[in-house]
Amino acid sequence: MNQKNADLRREPRAPSRAQTSRTLRGRERPQKERETYHALKMHNALTQISYRQRTTIKKEISRTDSFDGFPLLQVIKESVVSQALAGMVDVVPTPIQRLAIPVLLGNETRAARRRSSSSQKNEMDQFLLAAETGSGKTLAYMLPVLDAVKRAEAFDAEEEAKKKAQEMEFRKNANYVAPPPLSNAPHSTTGRPRAIILLPTSELVSQVGKLTKLLSHKVKFRSALISSAYSGKVIRNRLFAPTGIDVLISTPHLLASISESDPNILSRVSHLIIDEADSLLDRSFMPSTSTVIDKTTPSLKQLILCSATIPRSLDSYFCKRFPNMRRLVTPKLHTIPRRVKLSVVDAEKRPYHGNKNLACADTIWSIGKAAAEHAGDTADVRHILVFVNEREKTQEVAEYLISKGIEAVALSRDTPEQRQAETLSAFTTREKESVEIVAKEIAEMPSGPNYMPSSSRSSVPSTPPPKRHLPNTKVLVTTDLGSRGIDTLAVRHVVLYDVPHSTIDFIHRLGRTGRMGRRGRGIVLVGKHDRRDVVREVQEGMFNGQALI
Repeated sequence: MNQKNADLRREPRAPSRAQTSRTLRGRERPQKERETYHALKMHNALTQISYRQRTTIKKEISRTDSFDGFPLLQVIKESVVSQALAGMVDVVPTPIQRLAIPVLLGNETRAARRRSSSSQKNEMDQFLLAAETGSGKTLAYMLPVLDAVKRAEAFDAEEEAKKKAQEMEFRKNANYVAPPPLSNAPHSTTGRPRAIILLPTSELVSQVGKLTKLLSHKVKFRSALISSAYSGKVIRNRLFAPTGIDVLISTPHLLASISESDPNILSRVSHLIIDEADSLLDRSFMPSTSTVIDKTTPSLKQLILCSATIPRSLDSYFCKRFPNMRRLVTPKLHTIPRRVKLSVVDAEKRPYHGNKNLACADTIWSIGKAAAEHAGDTADVRHILVFVNEREKTQEVAEYLISKGIEAVALSRDTPEQRQAETLSAFTTREKESVEIVAKEIAEMPSGPNYMPSSSRSSVPSTPPPKRHLPNTKVLVTTDLGSRGIDTLAVRHVVLYDVPHSTIDFIHRLGRTGRMGRRGRGIVLVGKHDRRDVVREVQEGMFNGQALI
């Protein structure tokens, strides 16, 4: 409008940079400029590990090929083969164990020692153990901690022997009068553990407690596990046992509340392990976890954090709170093992027509029938995990599967604590007889928000008896409650009823299968409103062996 001359025949102006970028979207955009994982960027981003770092870690891992190469006490080495990993033919340390155990024991290179000595000498050592699910992180931090506990115990015994020798010399004096003996004097370590392991749920407390008990048969140390699943009397008797305590396994909320009334229980802690750190350092657990860290800092020698995923928010928190932390990361962090195969079932197509419950039941039936045809009557019990996003959905899906003749149990936060432990014990065990015994015990319990197997369907009058039954198959319908840390070695199949909200949930849910080098299979049910592009990119990343973001 401000031009003096019309100049209608002049060439059009060149398009702006913004207009050019808009025209290059989609198919018109060059292949080189396309960003990988475009859909996954809508999800929670994970911290990236560079290729150079992964290559360096692989070289460090290749240096050790057996537990005998670690400078552990001989009794601890023997307990690994005879107790912790009993029944395994080839006992070989995993990558995270090869990487973490020498460092936690202090067996480092000269360069690493110079770096550590350059920091403040009075500051505790801080470590981050990050490895994929099912990689043996529990044993990676447990063995060095037990080694430190036993060495400290031997040192205390030597100091006690010196004191007794000095006392005997002092008693030789003619004027010495011995004090009266104390009756029922408690042990010096009563209520004062040397090492504490923090876990987010009572199920994980029970699982790690079983491993410590196995190791204690040969190593000879005193351990106790406390959680909300136990009564106050049991917790008090375990924590303040007259024989003393060396290793305590607990949840942050419970331990923080106990320390408020008795701060002395955290006055002797030399090793603090925060397992599932991405959960224990989120909004719900952060106050309690920070309280335990602050109260144990004066006596703490090592702070060990473990996680299978490192979100960017957690990574930034580490940089601020623990700037001197040493990170021990495996090359396959944030990757789903290639031995896990992921397939997709479209619930919108025939014969499901949008009925996800029918698609889930049909998928489980196909798995169970294939196993029965392959092994015949001698087939082992097939354990299948079904993950949903909402805890209210667990009851609905379990009830539908029961109506279709599938032995299913629901597990969520609404399930009582005692029943949660018994349900997981019935599902994770690999012995068929023990599964049936625990299932019978659960069936005899009063009805609640959980759904029982076929033997207890009489307590659910709304569910009609099925016309057929799928044998040798057990299904657990759960939320993310069953996706973290639970030992699911017997699980070969995972069904994702709902597409996970984030890549973190993808990694943890699919990580319930294919553990300890075994093969596994994941099946995603895709509905009308699910993100198909996210599922497609996860499939591509798994096929290429790439880390998710």
